[in-house]
Amino acid sequence: MDTKAFETLRTERLDDGLLLVTLNRPDVRNALNTQMGRDLRDVFVPLAFDASDVRSIVITGAGDKAFCAGGDLKERNGMTEAQWRAQHAIFEEAIYGVMNSLVPVIGAVNGAAFGGGCELALACDFVYAASTARFALTETTLGIMPGCGGTQNLARAVGARRAKELILSGRPFTADQAYEWGLVNRVCEPAALLDATLDIAKAIGANGPIGVRQAKKSIQRGMDVDLRTGLAFEVEAYNRTVDTEDRHEGVRAFNEKRKPKFAGK
Repeated sequence: MDTKAFETLRTERLDDGLLLVTLNRPDVRNALNTQMGRDLRDVFVPLAFDASDVRSIVITGAGDKAFCAGGDLKERNGMTEAQWRAQHAIFEEAIYGVMNSLVPVIGAVNGAAFGGGCELALACDFVYAASTARFALTETTLGIMPGCGGTQNLARAVGARRAKELILSGRPFTADQAYEWGLVNRVCEPAALLDATLDIAKAIGANGPIGVRQAKKSIQRGMDVDLRTGLAFEVEAYNRTVDTEDRHEGVRAFNEKRKPKFAGK
């Protein structure tokens, strides 16, 4: 995958197939405007079909105040219904692109993640957060509701009853609460957040990419079906790893007491 210049994002290719995506509108707390939706869509939608040489992705926000403050309400002020719906369709494509990425996507939530910003974090496979981060799905305080996966992903992360409390009230919650409830995997000191997130992303990227992608797919599909169907899907996903060069390389490297060199084949 080639990176290119985006108006609202910074994309950096790091070692081991790691892609770092930074929401880059710090002057407005990385608020999600139409162009950011387009840029995120352009990065992530293709990754649902072709991972290329990308093995893991980290999303974070520029600056130290916000991951993403949610939808840009100044841009939305005065929009017609048709314009609002058209913009929201772009946001849907962007968020669903994150969710459908073949490779793992990890959120490094460095500050406020409100509204659509919280939905973006929830769309990631898992999240590390700064101790100063705060989360909220504030849409009901604006007369609307979460519409980019928030009602579905939050309930799956923290349970339906907690999700109802948070979404219906619109009240913010802390990184420690998010960790306690299962939305966040790890809370870090702000200065250590990005390094910690990149470290786990590199660990994922060093593993067999076919196995990682199949395992991610098996977990996601299994969450939506009964156990017996999930087990059947798991075996099918497993079988796709057997006839691969990576499987042979992994066993060979173990027996030769060296690190494997996975090619994704």
